[in-house]
Amino acid sequence: MTTPSFGDRFKRNASGIAAVTVTGTWLAALMLGFNWWLGFMLFGYIVIVPVVAMLFDEEDESVHAEKSLSAADESDTEDTADALERLRSRYANGDLTDEQFERKLDRLLETETLEDAAEWVERSRDGDAERSRDGDAARSRDGDAERSRDGDAARSRETERDRR
Repeated sequence: MTTPSFGDRFKRNASGIAAVTVTGTWLAALMLGFNWWLGFMLFGYIVIVPVVAMLFDEEDESVHAEKSLSAADESDTEDTADALERLRSRYANGDLTDEQFERKLDRLLETETLEDAAEWVERSRDGDAERSRDGDAARSRDGDAERSRDGDAARSRETERDRR
């Protein structure tokens, strides 16, 4: 890795250099009793520092944006890796059965990104609603079958009584 040149460091720190120069100048003018210190301070912070920032920091913003995006991607990858490692250790410790491990692993891999996680939540909500409807129908069928058996048993008892 090479050491950045003076020009590179100046470009990278231009806004800070401009702000320090403006501050130093108006403070010196104030301390020396010049009447223009207030005007210079306002002009420096309203005009000079923003212009320097626009001229020199534009490249830095794109670099910072790229760095923050790559950091977010690394964070997602690390979170997934950590979750996989915890899952594996729980499985290795015997805390999870084979089926539980496979189910959790599938769910983890399905929800690797935020978009995947949102889709998974939506699918599970839809599935829960469908299972609930299926469960209601099954309970209804079970209730009908039970009532039918109860009716059959009652008819059998009546028939048995009639025979006696």
